[in-house]
Amino acid sequence: MTDYVASLWQDIHDSDEIPQEFVNKREEVLQRLSLFSEETNQIDELLNDESVVSNLRSDKVANLKFLEQQHGVTVEMVDMLYDYGRFQYSCGSYADAAHLLDQFRILSTDNDKASSASWGKLAADILTTNWEVVMEEINKVKDSIDTKLFNNPLAQLEHRTWLIHWTLFPYFNYEPARDNITDTFFSPSFINTIQTNCPWILRYLAAAVITNRSRIRNTGAYQKQLKDLVRIVRQEGYEYHDPLTDFIKALYIDFDFEEAQRTLGEADEVLKGDFFLSSTAEAFVEAARHLISESYCKIHQRIDIKDLSARLGLNQDEGEKWIVNLIRDTRMDGKLDYKEGTVLMNHPANSVYQQVIERTKGSFFRTSVLRAQTDENVSAAVGK
Repeated sequence: MTDYVASLWQDIHDSDEIPQEFVNKREEVLQRLSLFSEETNQIDELLNDESVVSNLRSDKVANLKFLEQQHGVTVEMVDMLYDYGRFQYSCGSYADAAHLLDQFRILSTDNDKASSASWGKLAADILTTNWEVVMEEINKVKDSIDTKLFNNPLAQLEHRTWLIHWTLFPYFNYEPARDNITDTFFSPSFINTIQTNCPWILRYLAAAVITNRSRIRNTGAYQKQLKDLVRIVRQEGYEYHDPLTDFIKALYIDFDFEEAQRTLGEADEVLKGDFFLSSTAEAFVEAARHLISESYCKIHQRIDIKDLSARLGLNQDEGEKWIVNLIRDTRMDGKLDYKEGTVLMNHPANSVYQQVIERTKGSFFRTSVLRAQTDENVSAAVGK
């Protein structure tokens, strides 16, 4: 990292020479690295020895006692792994930092430091873009928040807020992780955190739900996600909104198609300028057009192709192809009249039983959220 700072200084000042302070700093860093390496060499070799590792158990206290009696390992030597890992992280050696912090977690009985090491390893893995390992670490941190902080609701809220923001890196850079974002963010504890502490995350949740349209084969599951998103956008509209949530509001709450078309254009600009969402802009606009078309077709019986094409920002020929593909993909009951330039939709009425089923499904999520909140309040009261 010192070399990187020195190279930046050279670029800024257009100079080939490196100031002495950077040379001195580099030598100091190398000396500290050498010292750390010598002091942690023994414990590092032990943890890479299969005969030693095979004798370790899930009980950290017993493991530390075994290593102390058989190999002379002390608590100070274990803590040195933590310090060495932090120093490697500050030097920009993220892979080495992740390795050292992981070794520290295996042996340390200090819960606070072990928690800090978990966050450090997660950060190091994110910076090395090792997304598969990142997803594993996210699950470990999530479990740690649920189990080790169960009697401290405020700490849980803070840690979940951090985790929500950190998970944006794998969720929008690693394709297999994209399916997990909605499951995680819609879970009762995380959706409560978003609504309480970081409502701006609704932008990313909205983008994930809308772009997941082509990813989720289960239409019922997708419709449930969409309904939950609409409900949350409605609830949080007084506190946070942006072009993405405004699009949801215009389309599914106000049923204002002109406003939905306008906000879709604004959302496209926002997506292209967002660090995490820039790569999803095209997929979002494509999926949003499908949603506009579906909603428009559901509430109109006779649709003018020219008018619908204009609402989608397409010319008439493109609009005809779009509508034909939409009817085929969604299996809507509609007929295209090329002479009149219209589409005739057949809308069978939902039975009373189906309406009851849909309302029951919607109440399940609200009941889960209420139960989770009640459990947290009871735990907090017992802890006091």
